Amino acid sequence: MKVLVATALVVLACIATPVCAEGIDIVGMYRLVSDERTIVATGEVIPTRSATGYITYTREGRMIALLVREPRPKPDKVENLTDQLRADLFRTMTAYGGTYTFDGKTVQHHIDISWNGAWTGTTQVRTVTQEGDRLVYTTPPYPFSGDGKMSIGRLVWEKVK
Repeated sequence: MKVLVATALVVLACIATPVCAEGIDIVGMYRLVSDERTIVATGEVIPTRSATGYITYTREGRMIALLVREPRPKPDKVENLTDQLRADLFRTMTAYGGTYTFDGKTVQHHIDISWNGAWTGTTQVRTVTQEGDRLVYTTPPYPFSGDGKMSIGRLVWEKVK
């Protein structure tokens, strides 16, 4: 009986909110486990070295993401930042927030703030599959911010407990 009640509550929660679909509830914080991209023109797969990041989804339909990728400069103090260091720091990160919708197969990030003003006001779409506590995102082709090459990204996120 307890299992039936718990199952009914999950189903009702999924029906009542736009953040849960087809039995997948993405609400919570996730840590980046792996990040790779495939260059569209060549098919070359480039794993990202030492990428770290978090993405968080709230039940109210808000989200925020921050990712950093190596090689990333390690300035000793803010006073010593040069324009080149600032550009390198910008080039090795992705950060944005906004609202989201989720239909069980795709998540749409409706960006209202971003590290890159070109993303602000856009909708970023990710195909989503679930593997246990992990979400696997695949992007449509996009120009990678680090080098401008058309790429397809694959990111694996693990729920933080």
